[in-house]
Amino acid sequence: MRTHQVIFDPPAPLSNNDSLLIALFIAAVIHVVIGLGINFTAPQPEQVSRSIDITLVDMPSRKAPEKAQFLAQENQLAAGEQDRKPEPPPQQLPQQGDSQSKQIKKSAPEQSEPKAEKKLITQKKADKKIVTASKPDARRHTEIHPQLSAEMLQQQIAQLGTEIRLSQQSADQPKIKFVDSVSTHKYVAAQYIKDWENKVERTGNLNYPEVAAKKNFFGTLTMDVGIKADGSIYSIRINQSSGNPALDEAAKRIVRMSAPFAPIPPELQKELDVLVITRVWKFSDESGMTAR
Repeated sequence: MRTHQVIFDPPAPLSNNDSLLIALFIAAVIHVVIGLGINFTAPQPEQVSRSIDITLVDMPSRKAPEKAQFLAQENQLAAGEQDRKPEPPPQQLPQQGDSQSKQIKKSAPEQSEPKAEKKLITQKKADKKIVTASKPDARRHTEIHPQLSAEMLQQQIAQLGTEIRLSQQSADQPKIKFVDSVSTHKYVAAQYIKDWENKVERTGNLNYPEVAAKKNFFGTLTMDVGIKADGSIYSIRINQSSGNPALDEAAKRIVRMSAPFAPIPPELQKELDVLVITRVWKFSDESGMTAR
């Protein structure tokens, strides 16, 4: 029995070109697998949902409108003054983005119902505004003034002229103050009055004794003497008489004989134009004449 012996020859060693071809083939297969496994598809824009305006009807109308602008449950005639149809809320087109933006855009149609409620509320408020606008405005009515007669007009003109004349007279009158009402520089006023008293008493005592002895002038009186800023006499007035007119006139004559007096100090002129000095004049045979 003959036996056949199979002898396997060792494979020929690969050349450098064969190794390069095998590597390129494997790389091509890997790229094909990766390209077929991952598919980049752009998101398709979703269809825009169209909204339908629905008007709620409180009371159905038997007469159907000629041109209906909205879908409603019953026939209804328009009662407002607005001719413009309310526009549906604008909706944005979906844009390319990640999955999170798609979820937000999908929830947008669900939020359209509250917008519709706001639209109905706005329509109800508009009805109220139309009702209030029809009310008459009381402020637009012009007031009717009574017509003045010629006599009433002449009386008002005369009254106005009197007021103007009195205001001018009060503006022209000097500022008169009594000694006791001087608010500032009282020490200056006190010194001025002391000098004035001394001059008046000196003049009176030089001329009074002989006259008093002959005519028996004795008594007391109260007199106001107004002095201008330059020292001249502004006024002489007897407040309380002595009971003897000749004695009252003698006191006035002594004041005139003593004038002019010293000018009023500048400190006092800032608050007055005439200084009034009130003093009690006393005539006696013992002390002579005093003005205190």
